[in-house]
Amino acid sequence: MSLQRRLRLLSDPNETKSMSTAIRVAFATSNLKEIDQHFGAAESFAIHGIDAETASLLEVVQFGPADMDGNEDKLDAKIAALDGCVAVYCQAIGTSAVDRLRPHGIQPIKVAARTPLNQLIRALQDELRDGPSAWLARAIERRNPERANRFDVMEPEGWTE
Repeated sequence: MSLQRRLRLLSDPNETKSMSTAIRVAFATSNLKEIDQHFGAAESFAIHGIDAETASLLEVVQFGPADMDGNEDKLDAKIAALDGCVAVYCQAIGTSAVDRLRPHGIQPIKVAARTPLNQLIRALQDELRDGPSAWLARAIERRNPERANRFDVMEPEGWTE
């Protein structure tokens, strides 16, 4: 049984409303400043809500010590903790973890150790403003399935390309 501790940040209603369109993104970090954790061995994840203009730390999830090699059970708790996230940034990740994250709609993204979180957040915001990459567009579409068939709704009205 793995130990887990969650810190969920409460915000004012105006901020919550603006974050309703944000994507949830997790970062494997021990210091809340940079990527410094392997996914499977991560001691904690910082989960941020990010949209094109704003970003907010939503919660931090910490895990107790777990056996490293061959302990696939540790992945279940980590994947469950990332519920609602579209991506997780980490410095390394095994193929087993990748295979288990994807069915949950979570894109694993490997970055260099010590990459600052604020740099990754700004890059995501730029991408949201300028047009998302394929994986991010799919994640946004999964988050808003009604937008996927918005053109089908227009067809009876005589809409054409």
